Amino acid sequence: MKEADVKTQEADLRKIRCYSQAPVLFAMAPIQQVHEEDPSNQGPNHQQHATTVTYVKPNLGTHSNFAPVLLDRFSTCNSTSEYSGKRIRWGDSKVEKGRRKSLESCDVFAGKWVFDRESYPLYNESDCPYMSDQLACHKHGRSDLGYQHWRWQPHDCNLKRWNVTEMWEKLRGKRLMFVGDSLNRGQWISMVCLLQSVIPADKRSMSPNAPLTIFRAEEYNATIEFLWAPLLVDSNSDDPVNHRLDERIMRPDSVLKHSSKWEHADILVFNSYLWWRQGPVKLLWSAEENGACEELDGLGAMELAMGAWADWVASKVDPQKKRVFFVTMSPTHLWSREWEPGSNGNCYSEKMPIDWEGYWGSGSDMPTMRMVEKVLGRLGSKVSVLNITQLSEYRKDGHPSIYRKFWETLSPEQLSNPKSYSDCIHWCLPGVPDVWNELLFHLL
Repeated sequence: MKEADVKTQEADLRKIRCYSQAPVLFAMAPIQQVHEEDPSNQGPNHQQHATTVTYVKPNLGTHSNFAPVLLDRFSTCNSTSEYSGKRIRWGDSKVEKGRRKSLESCDVFAGKWVFDRESYPLYNESDCPYMSDQLACHKHGRSDLGYQHWRWQPHDCNLKRWNVTEMWEKLRGKRLMFVGDSLNRGQWISMVCLLQSVIPADKRSMSPNAPLTIFRAEEYNATIEFLWAPLLVDSNSDDPVNHRLDERIMRPDSVLKHSSKWEHADILVFNSYLWWRQGPVKLLWSAEENGACEELDGLGAMELAMGAWADWVASKVDPQKKRVFFVTMSPTHLWSREWEPGSNGNCYSEKMPIDWEGYWGSGSDMPTMRMVEKVLGRLGSKVSVLNITQLSEYRKDGHPSIYRKFWETLSPEQLSNPKSYSDCIHWCLPGVPDVWNELLFHLL
């Protein structure tokens, strides 16, 4: 990344770091599609020139004239055309302005990493029977364990100290559900590992891997759950195992398949980001009966999906009864030249965090952050933001790299060049996601 680009990104980050409230852009439409004049033309497809915009009311379900077929990995598009410019119309006059206010004014997301061998890690990798082979870095050969000993220290206050018993009391009689992609699944596994040790083996259970996987603690009548929904909206990638498809198709105006599973949870933790950076997405609108798809770039498609998700939050969530969190983007560390100019590697062999306050790599996308800020700003107090991006940006040392189970066979060429197959996306456990959960504990 050029130095000028880095400075521009840093300036943009300072402007939106606090996720300040965005104005309400339009009211909820009572019918499915509304045509309006839009001279500014600032929809998901910023290159279109049409002045008439069609707004689609999402999540209509059985109230619509046509019940769409659920998408699965065998779904296909009968035809594909350019994006028509439709947008999601969502909103609720009952949404309160302003973020849910913390009990303190301190920004717990602004700080630094402190090496702390006395207090960290909060659990041992080998002591958690629910650990994932994708995240168990020590088990798969990583010998430098410094990544496990870093504590997040806010600049102007202290994080509430992690307390297993207190967290279980917060969860007593409740369902805590993580909803999203494999990064969110890593945070879920982290939470299970943080909490499971105090539950007797005969009083805890884990359901088999499925779209919804559930850890149960009998003594607390509580569950910690994970729902695989990488695009938030309904899609052909909703199988938690078989989701590597050549063509990704989504219903940009419906979360109903997933919301039927998440709507009864007491605490919801959502994320979505990386899947939108893998190229264009096919849109199959719910009212389309002939399998005719449109194609849109990842950012535009994510904006539509966020609108459908936000419609559910705005219309269904009572902040006094249900807590909803949205986890900001989890950064990648794919290009070492961004923190070490002149180098040509990635996170492979990295053993220390980045010591550059305000560091912002291209693995985190600023336009995406602006779009998410706008959506979350309109939701006001219905959503709490878990802003993990900047603090995770520093942790180039925290990824599995080559120290994980790879389900595909690695070629001799790959094995001779470790950086070619290093995982610089996910995070080792114990590690960075444990701190995300400490922040969640702090905010609950």
